[in-house]
Amino acid sequence: MAASMELVGRSFLPGAAAAAAGCRRERAGGAGPCFAAVGRQGRGRRGRGSVRSTAPVGALAERAVVTPAPAERAAGSPSPEPHPQSVAARAVVTVRRRRKEDAKQRVVEQLDAYADKVGRSVLLELVSTETDPRKGCPKKSKPSRLVGWFEKKDVKAERVVYTAEFAVDASFGEPGAVTVLNRHTREFFIESIVVEGFPSGPAHFTCNSWVQPTIVDRRPRVFFTNKPFLPSETPPGLRELRRQELGDLRGDGAGERRTTDRVYDYDVYDDLGHPDKGAEFARPVLGGERLPYPRRMRTGRPRAATDARAESRVEYPEPIYVSRDEEFEEGKNEMLSEGALKALLHNFMPLLVSSVSPDIRDFAGFHDVDNLFKEGLRLKQALHDQLFQKIPFVRKIQENSEGLLRYDTPDIIKKDKFAWLRDDEFARQALAGINPVNIERLQAFPPVSKLDPAVYGPPESAITEAHVAGQLDGMSVEEALRANRLYMLDYHDIFLPFLDRINALDGRKAYGTRTLFFLTAAGTLKPIAIELCLPPMTDGCKRAKRVFTPPADATSNWLWQLAKAHVCSNDAGVHQLINHWLRTHACMEPFIIAAHRQMSAMHPVFKLLKPHMRYTLKINALARQILINGDGVIESGFTPGRYCMEMSSFAYRELWRLDQEGLPADLIRRGMAVEDPSQPHGLRLLIEDYPYATDGLLLWSAISRWCDAYVAAYYPDEDTVQGDHELQSWYAEAVQTGHYDKRDAPWWPRLSTPSDLASLLTTLLWLTSAQHAALNFGQYPLGGYIPNRPPLMRRLVPEEGDPEYAHLVADPHRFFLSALPSLTQTTTFMTVIDTLSTHSADEQYLGERPDEAWTADPVALAAAREFAADVRRAEEEIERRNADTARRNRCGAGVLPYELMAPSSGPGITCRGVPNSVTI
Repeated sequence: MAASMELVGRSFLPGAAAAAAGCRRERAGGAGPCFAAVGRQGRGRRGRGSVRSTAPVGALAERAVVTPAPAERAAGSPSPEPHPQSVAARAVVTVRRRRKEDAKQRVVEQLDAYADKVGRSVLLELVSTETDPRKGCPKKSKPSRLVGWFEKKDVKAERVVYTAEFAVDASFGEPGAVTVLNRHTREFFIESIVVEGFPSGPAHFTCNSWVQPTIVDRRPRVFFTNKPFLPSETPPGLRELRRQELGDLRGDGAGERRTTDRVYDYDVYDDLGHPDKGAEFARPVLGGERLPYPRRMRTGRPRAATDARAESRVEYPEPIYVSRDEEFEEGKNEMLSEGALKALLHNFMPLLVSSVSPDIRDFAGFHDVDNLFKEGLRLKQALHDQLFQKIPFVRKIQENSEGLLRYDTPDIIKKDKFAWLRDDEFARQALAGINPVNIERLQAFPPVSKLDPAVYGPPESAITEAHVAGQLDGMSVEEALRANRLYMLDYHDIFLPFLDRINALDGRKAYGTRTLFFLTAAGTLKPIAIELCLPPMTDGCKRAKRVFTPPADATSNWLWQLAKAHVCSNDAGVHQLINHWLRTHACMEPFIIAAHRQMSAMHPVFKLLKPHMRYTLKINALARQILINGDGVIESGFTPGRYCMEMSSFAYRELWRLDQEGLPADLIRRGMAVEDPSQPHGLRLLIEDYPYATDGLLLWSAISRWCDAYVAAYYPDEDTVQGDHELQSWYAEAVQTGHYDKRDAPWWPRLSTPSDLASLLTTLLWLTSAQHAALNFGQYPLGGYIPNRPPLMRRLVPEEGDPEYAHLVADPHRFFLSALPSLTQTTTFMTVIDTLSTHSADEQYLGERPDEAWTADPVALAAAREFAADVRRAEEEIERRNADTARRNRCGAGVLPYELMAPSSGPGITCRGVPNSVTI
């Protein structure tokens, strides 16, 4: 319960210049700053009314005259008077305030405002793109104070606009950077700065960053212009600042990181266990020769007291370090906070009931599962009265939170409550479900394991032609293979090395499974055989490999349902531990860390990647605290238990290759497509109605065209790619340090030509957007009904003669449910995937760039607009496909449309929407 509770425990407006333009007034002699709320609201939040405006509040005249505070004059910083040969410039600074503050924070804010009035103000300085020929250093303005902090201290708006006035020599050149020195006592968040008054026109500085006070960091923050510059093209006045800023972000690799730091560095996964809590909570280090793994963000915390190999734990809700600007914004935190109440109520009652009345820890029948969605947990009358007498506040919870105690009905049973029992639906979900990325074409019969036969027995599958002959529409196996009609889900090799340890755990039972499917003439799949494998105890052990085929009577029907449940449990584990967590979260983290360490904010590739890195480091850090940690949500909810992350490491070592992570390469690797230059995407799908692949190719192609156009704008030839030391350092560090354990693999893509770069960027953008969305946002809608997709199993399939076989025959419903997760395991798992499937109100979707001034390059902006149009066209095509009755894997009686690749979405659980980045 604690873990699931802990887990769940932007609006946008154009830049400040646009905001200011709406309220400009003519200069009035001697007038101070004017104040006017810009009449435009940010994007509203569903179900939440706010009395606080989200529009920037500011006062801008075309040439406002600002009277500085007396203390500033005494300090030698009078309001600058423009010289006839000087330029009068103004910086318009948009600061985003916190929407919710406690009393202490409000007091500190007021104290800062009064301190600002008497001289402890925020100072800005302009830095030219040019250097002073006499001094050899960048031209700089005199520091100027930010005006209006005291006057606007009580303004109830989320965004507030302040100004600073400058007078610089006419030969100053173009401003290329702004430094900000925060002399207040607490941090503040700058969204943007616009500098006006120069002949070159307004200069935009996209900030979106926290500025620490001088008591934390005495150095001023640097914000660069939104004009992109390759390293070799950096203006002389910005070269040293560019170098210094990257040095600050890299840090020195020493010491414990503070939550106010902005440092990015690497470490191994040595913080998943908690040996100081007890030996049973210790976990092996991931990262190294024994258990290879990508690297994660370094925190520098001290060693555990009882095990020097482990980093000490920081338990939620204590903050775990990520660079300050990687923290969630308020909108995201609000979504998690709202989910926390649901988590508390959803989990409190089942835990209470199971602790007071152990006899109802399991579901008695399917009606008990259904009641979770209809009425919440129904208590037996005797227990109901007992709890009300002993714990009076239970009555209040039930009376006041009736709606919150119920779970939302998952989409998978809304249209057809019993569809999950059918074989065609079981097969359809391999193409259009939560985990549509493991289905592969069978290319040899029987299937063969790659594991060591000396350890795991004969590699050949026990499935024979006799098992499937009657299911192939009159074809032989060889004919079906040649016609590309046989497909497979193969979880044999990933599970078998761990089965002895998994099955020794209390309440965990698993097989290594293989499932064969036949492609029907209608374009749908049907399962024709399931093989359940255990490590052989002796040579020729009959229990090691059991084959089940579609049932012919009542008993074989329930054995078949149990076999399918074990396949789904395997599928759920591989989905969560490998396809979702490893491939879209963990393996992307090194590329994000390296991007911040090696590429300036002015680098065009960094600008391209930035929206696709949002929140990922923070969500990964939270995962280490409460999801993938020892005894965390993943271990508690999935069959492998304490061996979950070792299995993930095994998959990283044996399966993960960046060159096969792009959609076309992955489809070809799995035999689901063949290269065909005559087709729109350069390949031909062998199952035409494969919703994940067909919709995915639409988005892949849009991303590919976007990356091609963007790269072409900056890299005309291979010399520019090879000569870009920041770009090359980024990729080299991501490989050599971030993926240290696989650094010598021969398959790493080259980065030598513009085509290489565009291909690499396409893959990274695909993984962080569409691939993650396809694997994440259907978890509750498609997996929230546990009988359809149990994340763990507690019983093996009994054989005739076993004591459990008689129990199965006597009461098949109860036996089946007793093999699934318990009541508390079910409700905890449902609560977690409810939160994981939720879009926050500040989500940013594929094709969206909320910051209109993210670049000053008109070529890049034009390409971005075309990309957005491509994404919209893809969404329209997906809608048409979902209405096409010929596409039976996404349209039909009781069949859910496939919308996980539909780019847009509202907030909440929608089973659609493709965010730019891995945000949950």
